[in-house]
Amino acid sequence: MDERGGRASSGAGASAGASVGVALRFPGHGPVARAAFAALVCGVLLLAGCGSDDAGDDATDDVSTGEGDEGGGDAGGESSGDAGGDTGDAAFPVTIEHTYGSTTVPERPERVAAVGLMDQDALLALGIVPVATTEWFGEQPGAIWPWAADELEAAGGEAPVVVGDSTDINYEGIAAEDPDLILALYSGVTEEEYERLSEIAPTVGHPAGQVDYGIGWAELTRTTGRAVGMADEAEALIDDVEAQFDAARAEYPAFAEATAVMATPYEGIFVYGPDDPRGQFLTALGFELPDGLADVTGDEFGANLSEERVEMLDVDAIVWLDAAEAEDVGGALYESLPVHTEQREVFLESSDPLGAATSFVTVLSLPLLLEELVPMLADAVEGSAAAS
Repeated sequence: MDERGGRASSGAGASAGASVGVALRFPGHGPVARAAFAALVCGVLLLAGCGSDDAGDDATDDVSTGEGDEGGGDAGGESSGDAGGDTGDAAFPVTIEHTYGSTTVPERPERVAAVGLMDQDALLALGIVPVATTEWFGEQPGAIWPWAADELEAAGGEAPVVVGDSTDINYEGIAAEDPDLILALYSGVTEEEYERLSEIAPTVGHPAGQVDYGIGWAELTRTTGRAVGMADEAEALIDDVEAQFDAARAEYPAFAEATAVMATPYEGIFVYGPDDPRGQFLTALGFELPDGLADVTGDEFGANLSEERVEMLDVDAIVWLDAAEAEDVGGALYESLPVHTEQREVFLESSDPLGAATSFVTVLSLPLLLEELVPMLADAVEGSAAAS
């Protein structure tokens, strides 16, 4: 996994089976991960999505069905690993295009493994408890964070088995759970890793044309829904969250006239770009990202900012992930910027659900962000307006 900026905690909840695995390049999450693995940067850092605009991500997925419609299925209480009722069977077989070609899911899956670091949220939102998950950071039971606890309980399943972590694919552990579908959507699996996973079960990789760890929340939800025969339910979930974004933009029109950015203190200053879900969260609210940010991040979800470009952080609101205080990250130049002197900063810790949700950015974590982080951003922007 890529080590830039995340808080990937190595050794997520016990890995089932022998850890026969390859190192995964991964997105980061902040200092939490640094301690165990400076690579969590994808979680907090490398989530860039090339071309995925998940504000209300309306990108269409390359998905075709063998016959019938794609909808149906009961999103309600299922036993662990069960994809739900039988009304979605007409959606199969379904073929889903991704960066390594296409994968055909022949029939409604009953045991789904989540290799993607936050794919479990989309499954749980559809009432499906994965049989296996991958630890990213935080060491939550089953890699399920509090914002998904109600869905886990409603699905009637116990916490899934954690197999491996963000630095390693535990092939034996995954195989031991006997999945009939593997999702590697929010991931950076290589083609070789994809092939090995496909030997265990049909595997859906991350979208073509996007950077690793670049799939947006809506596309993640939509693709998951189609893979498990619950396309209509997935669209309903997406519509609900998009309506919450609409309400936030209406309540805070000043966002449309403001600039914002997210950053973390990883090997200096690591900034999340326009192709990262964190950056996309800001633009979905109406913010503009700093001029030149896309040039800095290039074809990655984020990148380190050189000292001479620290002025790029002088925005109307900045969200710092895993930075105890500004003095820890930016040096004398940053401390002289109005964004700091006027206290337009929001500090979040990935060990806290709100900070963790800022990196997850899923259909289940977004309501928390919209309820709690948005007012904090509004306060920062108001401070900027008062100073101008």
